[in-house]
Amino acid sequence: MVQQSFASRAYRDDAVVLRTHKLGEADRIITLLTKHHGQVRAVAKGVRRTSSRFGARLEPFMVADLQLVSGRTLDIVTQAVAKGAYGGSIAADYGRYTVAAAMTETAEKLTDVDGEAGTAQYNLLVGALAALSRDEHAAGLILDSYLLRALSTGGWAPSFTDCARCGATGPHSAFSSPLGGMVCAQCRPPGSPAPAPETVRLLAALLTGDWTTADASLAPHRKEAAGLVAAYLQWHLERVLKSLKHVERT
Repeated sequence: MVQQSFASRAYRDDAVVLRTHKLGEADRIITLLTKHHGQVRAVAKGVRRTSSRFGARLEPFMVADLQLVSGRTLDIVTQAVAKGAYGGSIAADYGRYTVAAAMTETAEKLTDVDGEAGTAQYNLLVGALAALSRDEHAAGLILDSYLLRALSTGGWAPSFTDCARCGATGPHSAFSSPLGGMVCAQCRPPGSPAPAPETVRLLAALLTGDWTTADASLAPHRKEAAGLVAAYLQWHLERVLKSLKHVERT
């Protein structure tokens, strides 16, 4: 009966490791974003021993096919097969590491309150980590594109064309995080920043995945865009991301 009960609680899913922390002498608690079960917290027993069969597969930013067993408070990882070994190349570069940390912290916050969007958030995060590990674009651009798309998936899609408040046809010159993006002169709150038109085009490109435009952008516009994305993210999450302050911007 015990074996039957154990088997009935077992399930498989693909997952990306968001973060880990030590438990006892040899175990770790792993925070995962799974493809079909949302955010999961699980124990990986003996994973810190050198003899562990799957310790390296459960490091941050790794993607794996996992077998888990449901528990009362924490699930248990019983098997891990690597699917995306992004952790090594990301951890070897400080700039990429800080970007990945900001992305996984964002994913954790978004899926903690919105489990229904777990599959979409999983796909976004895995795609961003893969692009980051392969150095496909500037790390900062990958981060800002991911943040905008993740927020959109979470229900906070910004507008970079028409007025985010009244819908008036753009382009517009002011940006407001509380109102949801670019706003017209009539809707503009006092003190709203007025980003350069090139910055607004860059933001729109990052949101839609127009990498030709994004890759051709200049450093000043990338830096201005990053500031607006960070403000937009922190306003809608209603909290400051600890990892975002460590990201190097050039």
